[in-house]
Amino acid sequence: MFRKLIEDFFSRERKFEGIQRELEIADTDKIVSIVGPRRAGKTWFFYYLLDKVEAGCYISFEDIAFRNLRLEEIFDVIKIFSEVKYRPKTLLLDEVQVLEGWQILIRSLYDRGYKIFITGSSSRLLPKDISTQLRGRTLSYILLPFSFREIVKAKKLKLDSRIFEERGIILKALREYLAYGGFPEIVLGRDRDRIIRQYFEEIFYKDFVERHKVKSLEFGRFLFEFAFQNYSKEISFRKIKNFFSKKISDTTLYGYVEKLQDTMAVFFLEKFSPSVYLRRSWPRKIYVCDTGISRMLDLSNDIGGRMENAVFLELLRKANQDPIFRVYYWKSIHGEEVDFVIKRGSRIIELLQVTYASGRDEIGRREIKSLVKASDELNCNNLLIITWDYEDEIKMDGKTVRCIPLWKWLLLLR
Repeated sequence: MFRKLIEDFFSRERKFEGIQRELEIADTDKIVSIVGPRRAGKTWFFYYLLDKVEAGCYISFEDIAFRNLRLEEIFDVIKIFSEVKYRPKTLLLDEVQVLEGWQILIRSLYDRGYKIFITGSSSRLLPKDISTQLRGRTLSYILLPFSFREIVKAKKLKLDSRIFEERGIILKALREYLAYGGFPEIVLGRDRDRIIRQYFEEIFYKDFVERHKVKSLEFGRFLFEFAFQNYSKEISFRKIKNFFSKKISDTTLYGYVEKLQDTMAVFFLEKFSPSVYLRRSWPRKIYVCDTGISRMLDLSNDIGGRMENAVFLELLRKANQDPIFRVYYWKSIHGEEVDFVIKRGSRIIELLQVTYASGRDEIGRREIKSLVKASDELNCNNLLIITWDYEDEIKMDGKTVRCIPLWKWLLLLR
């Protein structure tokens, strides 16, 4: 029965028929781990990789064929694969955390010369677990839900914005993306609100409560919902404590915030400062892995906040591909703020604002003045405002500020 189940698993043809993801994996001799929020498409990405790697063997440890195996029996599994197919050179191991002692197995396979890709559920396997257990032998990549570019490909939309009707179609698709997000099942399926609610509850209970054995379910729920209601906003610990009417200790608060980040559904952006200590301090800005999830709680329909969150996710994808690319926000002692400071290596290469504007008169003077002030302080003249649908240049105090529509920026950024 053991062998028949395994042979049956390997006999099934796994052809990738979905949307090709834009995640590019560097050519490396290290173990490659694919991490990210649940339901982002990590398994389908492995199906895609199967056609790209040399002599690939895909194993899902959640399949019944591989349940309750001892570590040493995985070598028998590879032997069976060699008999029924070919000698594998690349192993794609899905949900590897199911195996007790998985890190010993991965190191053993790696030492025997196999090229290895691994992924696991964020409820049981964290990026820091991987790097710790594999001791510097791995490179990790984040796989997020679909980007707007990937959605445009999925919906086969035309991109000639010179034609009025087609530009309207692109803007409609963008508004839908901001409202429902990019989770593949939601983009390509039906009954979207029901699926979004299911995802929301799965992330909360499996990735947050169960994974971290959260004791105070009441505060855990409050903090989780607070994050999804306050995305794109600057948040301090004091503000969180003030919102939560019941007493909570600083130790518990810090611990729960750390656990919340481990879900990979919530991200906290640091404020830029030359001082490492100040950068690592609070307040920070909250962003979420997908604006669609916030539909369960967001009653304000804040398009500007959704736009800013979408820009953050695109910058996160960029940082995913470029190891020296960093993103911060900037705020002066007088309260002027710039949404994103883009740093590459030791240089600040761009300052970026996001605003829900379709005309010059809708762009606030304060937003432009903040860019100019940050430009002087940070010695960066590459200034950009991402708008809803306005494109031009604005001159102020000897500076040039470019304006570009969000749809164009999302489609052109590489």
